[in-house]
Amino acid sequence: MQHIQFSSGNLTADRRADYAKMLSEGGDPVAAAELMEQALELAPDWPAGWLRLAEYSEKAGKIEATTGALRRVVALDPQDVFAARLKLAVLGAEPMPEQPSSRYVEALFDDYADRFETSLVEKLGYSVPGKLTALIDEVAGERRFRLAIDLGCGTGLFGMEIHDRADRLEGFDLSANMLAKASAKQIYDHLGEADLSLPAERSGLFTEGVPGGRADLVAAADVLIYLGALDNAFSLAAALAAPGGLFALSVEEAEVGQGLELAPSLRYRHSEPYVREALADAGFATRRVTRSVIRTDSGRPVRGILFLAERRA
Repeated sequence: MQHIQFSSGNLTADRRADYAKMLSEGGDPVAAAELMEQALELAPDWPAGWLRLAEYSEKAGKIEATTGALRRVVALDPQDVFAARLKLAVLGAEPMPEQPSSRYVEALFDDYADRFETSLVEKLGYSVPGKLTALIDEVAGERRFRLAIDLGCGTGLFGMEIHDRADRLEGFDLSANMLAKASAKQIYDHLGEADLSLPAERSGLFTEGVPGGRADLVAAADVLIYLGALDNAFSLAAALAAPGGLFALSVEEAEVGQGLELAPSLRYRHSEPYVREALADAGFATRRVTRSVIRTDSGRPVRGILFLAERRA
C-alpha cells in the first residue's frame, strides 16, 4: 500500500477546497469550481485538487474545463493513480487505454478493503462467486481439485465457495489490504501479491522452484473488469493451468460491438466473441458460457458473462 497525497500541503488551499466540496454537495458546482480554481492558484502542483476541479467542472457542464483539469492531473501524476486517463477516455477526449494503471487499481482496492464485502454483497447484490462455482459444478460435477488458484482473490469471496473442493487453495491480488482480509478467513494455503497486467516473470505468480502448469482450476472472479485487454491475463492463466485444467472467469458484458469497451464506472466490458477469441489464443477451449445479472450499480442491473474453459493439451 502506498500513500496518496490528498492534501495540498497548503492550509489555505485545503480550506478553500473543503469549502468548494461543501458548495458542490450543496448543489452549486459552478461556485465550487470557481473556488477550487482559487485553491489551485495557491497549490498548482496538487493532482488531487485538479481532479476535484475536473469533477466540479463536469457537474457544471463545462467539458472543456473538465478535460483541461484532467490533463493537468495526467501531467502531475505519471502513475495515473487517480485514473485521469480513464476519465478522459470516458469523456471521448482521449483514446481508450487497453488497461488501467496498476497503481490506480491497487489504491482503489486498498481503500475499498474495509467496506468491500458490505458494499458489494449486501448493498449491490454481488453474486459472481456463487454463480461461477455453480458453473464449475455443471461441467466438473463433484470433481476435487488438487490445486485451485484464485486470481484477483480480493477478500476471499470465491475462495469461500471453492475451498472445500480443493486440496490446496492459493490466492493472489494486487492489493495488500485485500490480501489481509482474505488471510483473516484462514481458507488459503498461500496468498501473494501479483499484477495480472505484467509479464509472467514480473507478475508475482511464478517463483523459482515452483513449476507452472500445476493448477487444475484457475479462477478470475470479477477481476478482468479492471484489466481491459485480456491477452496477458489469459497467458498467465494458461501458464498456471495443467493440461485439462479448468479456467473459470467472469466479465461485464459489452453493450455495443464485439470487443472491449470502457464503462462510465471506469470498469471494462467485454463481448462474448472477444473473450472466446482471447481464450482460444491462450490455449483454452471454451466449455460453457452463461449470462446473468452479477450486481447492481446505481440501482441498475449489471449484466455479466461467465465462462468455463479447459486448457488444451
